[in-house]
Amino acid sequence: MHRRGLLTASLAATAMLTGGAGDPDWPARPITLVVPFTAGGPTDVLARTLAEPMSRALGQPVTVENITGAGGTVGAAHVAQARPDGYNLLLGNIGVATSAALYRNLPYDPATAFETIGLVSPVPMVLVARPDLPARSLSELLAWARGRGAAVNFAHAGVGSASHLCATLLRVETGIPMTAIAFRGTAPAMKELMAGRIDLTCDQTTSALPYVRDGRVKAIVATTSARLPVLPQVPTAAESGLPALEVTIWHGLYAPRGTPAPVVERLSLALKAALRDERVVARLADLATTPEPQERATPAAHRALLEAEMARWRAVLQGAGGLVE
Repeated sequence: MHRRGLLTASLAATAMLTGGAGDPDWPARPITLVVPFTAGGPTDVLARTLAEPMSRALGQPVTVENITGAGGTVGAAHVAQARPDGYNLLLGNIGVATSAALYRNLPYDPATAFETIGLVSPVPMVLVARPDLPARSLSELLAWARGRGAAVNFAHAGVGSASHLCATLLRVETGIPMTAIAFRGTAPAMKELMAGRIDLTCDQTTSALPYVRDGRVKAIVATTSARLPVLPQVPTAAESGLPALEVTIWHGLYAPRGTPAPVVERLSLALKAALRDERVVARLADLATTPEPQERATPAAHRALLEAEMARWRAVLQGAGGLVE
């Protein structure tokens, strides 16, 4: 009986090393992928593009759940505080790196709260205006805005969101005191823009492209170093005389800190498989982006970028003054 007890203990220890939360058959049930922004927004589009091929790779459904609020920090906190068993994941964007510099009382530390799984996709942004705004170029837009100052409304998806970073850079670099209006995601902000009740917003191409293509919003500049193949007629901010307005939004996959290393490794392998999927590659190309290279869809590469971006944006945001909330 004593030998049997030792064998049982040994098998239990092995299971802890090879599976999630002591389960060698992980995953044994569906996995929830939390998107901290509204349904239909750019991060949501990316999550739903990844969910099906990751489900195939893992042998269990990956279901997307939108948990919104406070520039993505509500959803991030939900995952940070979840049981570290691999069944609750976060698809976060650059806002994970900027949140520490923007919120004094975060219920988690972005530097330590998560296990990084891998980088997903870098997504360009485009500055767009309501369709009837009387400006077709950045120079015309700035001339129009300078005459109105705070009367110009700039929508964003919450403090720390990608659209907030773009709005902040535009205000800082131009000195125009535009009024920022926060929404619970870019999808409702875009709805207000199309209705003409908001003047401007920045959005990621993953969600803005259809509205630009059919003329429901007016593209002013791309916030990239080169013109976008899917919007070749839209100049870059640098071409338009404002090179500092360059914002490319990276996305990464996270699990709660303490998730077993074998589970993190399986998730990273599933992410790599999804990023190789021909349908994912084609879908991202249609949205003006590409999957991250395989060597960047790893925990180590993701961790290195997260730490570098936290340092970069802390300096940018705090140096601008009055931006920490």
